[in-house]
Amino acid sequence: MALNQVRDTLTTVYDQDKRRLLSALSHGSIFFSTLLFSIGVPIAILLISDDPVVKDNAREAINFSFNVWFWGGVIGALSFLTLGLLGFFLIPLGFIWHWGFTIWATMSTLNNPNEPFRYSFIFRLL
Repeated sequence: MALNQVRDTLTTVYDQDKRRLLSALSHGSIFFSTLLFSIGVPIAILLISDDPVVKDNAREAINFSFNVWFWGGVIGALSFLTLGLLGFFLIPLGFIWHWGFTIWATMSTLNNPNEPFRYSFIFRLL
């Protein structure tokens, strides 16, 4: 009986459309920069889904959201300390980084749903 359960687990095929949608939704929720929504949606997907690729994408989206908020705080503090001089350059770069990586992650999960997306240059907490 146990051997059949192991075989069933190994041969489980996940729905590609569901995987594509939930992975893209995890990364795309970052477009809505409210903390509750950008982290809440991936947390809900992480708790609800049993697909390992979707779970990896949800974890990565949560980590990226934490990084966006952290680096936004650093840029805000540097802008305040330099009376806006560094902010003049860093704020546009921060937005390009935030939006660019989010678009890249969403498109990558839509085009290749079987592989989890990994953001470059971020600290991973989960």
